[in-house]
Amino acid sequence: MSIFLCFLFLFPLFLIIFKKISPSKMKLPPGPTGLPIIGNLHQFGRLLHSSLHKLSLEHGPVMLLRFGVVPVVVISSKEAAKEVLKTHDLETCTRPKMVTTGLFSYNFKDIGFTQYGEDWREMKKLVGLELFSPKKQKSFRYIREEESDLLVKKISKSTQTQTQVDLGKALFSFTAGILFRLAFGQNFRECDFIDMERVEELVTETETNVGTLAFTDFFPTGLGWLIDRLSGQRSRMNKVFSKLTNLFQHVIDDHLKTEQHRDHSDLISAMLDMINKPTNIGTFKITSDHLKGVMSNVFLAGVNAGVITMIWTMTELIRHPRVMKKLQEEIRATLGSNKERITEEDLQKVEYLKMVIEETFRLHPPAPILLPRLTMSDIKIQGYNIPKNTMIEINIYTIGRDPKCWTNPDEFMPERFFNTSINYKGQHFELLPFGAGRRSCPGMALGITILELGLLNLLYFFNWSLPDGMTIADIDMEEVGALNIAKKIPLELVPTLPSSFVNKKY
Repeated sequence: MSIFLCFLFLFPLFLIIFKKISPSKMKLPPGPTGLPIIGNLHQFGRLLHSSLHKLSLEHGPVMLLRFGVVPVVVISSKEAAKEVLKTHDLETCTRPKMVTTGLFSYNFKDIGFTQYGEDWREMKKLVGLELFSPKKQKSFRYIREEESDLLVKKISKSTQTQTQVDLGKALFSFTAGILFRLAFGQNFRECDFIDMERVEELVTETETNVGTLAFTDFFPTGLGWLIDRLSGQRSRMNKVFSKLTNLFQHVIDDHLKTEQHRDHSDLISAMLDMINKPTNIGTFKITSDHLKGVMSNVFLAGVNAGVITMIWTMTELIRHPRVMKKLQEEIRATLGSNKERITEEDLQKVEYLKMVIEETFRLHPPAPILLPRLTMSDIKIQGYNIPKNTMIEINIYTIGRDPKCWTNPDEFMPERFFNTSINYKGQHFELLPFGAGRRSCPGMALGITILELGLLNLLYFFNWSLPDGMTIADIDMEEVGALNIAKKIPLELVPTLPSSFVNKKY
């Protein structure tokens, strides 16, 4: 009854707000008619990218929706995305302030969710220098190759018993092992406060909370806050945040205890040194919240996105035996049959693998909706007026399936990237897994290296088959997730050694 009275009491206020945010003389984008108070929220299903995809097919590539009372423009074409991310990049490169992103970025002290400005520029520069620079990439190479060796050894044990491997768990351990050592300076196998099973659960819980719409962000006054409280959303969010902060604090305390922060061997040690010995960079000052905010970015964007892409790649390969056979034959012919270890030089030699990854990005981008932007001034996109303070969502899932850009868009066909300049680096707006413009992913080069290295090891050293009694038709392609979209049913495959590798020891 109390919620009903709140709706009744606040309804006149909502009508006033709707009139204020709907200027009648502007040519606004088309979109479905919403309901009072909730806008278009009732039209969204379990997977937001899929719901927006269906709506855009009816209402066009520039579509106006309302999330509660908040105006949101959804972009679903290459041309419109280019206008947002290139033509109007400067006017749209800030982020909306939202409850969940504010919490998990430690009050917007990170790189991914913070608003555009001097602090963001300094943080991006710092992380680029201490984690993503070519110099750091080169110095960390031995870590990536050591973790690759461990992945191969682990899977080799299953070939001896011919048992199936949960590739999700194996690849999570591989990716997290690399990133924890690179960014956090922690080898979880030697660390008593990091349990990889619990970390994997925490990554999923954190992503779910960050990607879930909070009513507080989309309803005025105290109504949204009240709904989030009554639904338990606020409590769940705070509980996960507490677990995440506890993990980060353990890592930081371990650095301080061992005086590891003095050697600048990882991102945390470098930032701790800056906190303890502050330098003047204008008005910018590194704090412990900046440190935890960056740790949160690495935790969210770094670990799971690569695992998700590797799983979707292996899923499509096992579903398309022709592509799998062609790819493995090319890899083994190019690299030879006598390698005992894959090195990063090998990544430059396997062109068809790169095409397979690009095709996976097209069909299964790990984050099918780019992180939201917010207009800082009035702009025009495809002839439509987009007012200041409008949230912009770019649905790259739809762009990747646009028949105007792609022939037979629903087919997995890596050869489409043969003799084309199209790539994922942000200059081609039909393929945007890392975004583009000022807010593109700063860890793209590192992420791609880990992704290619993991897949090349899987495909060079092992042949893969479905478990006994399972056929290609039985592979479930259902999606799950909020921020990153993964394969719902774990991918379990049976590895075997190629005949030329049978007598080798790993």
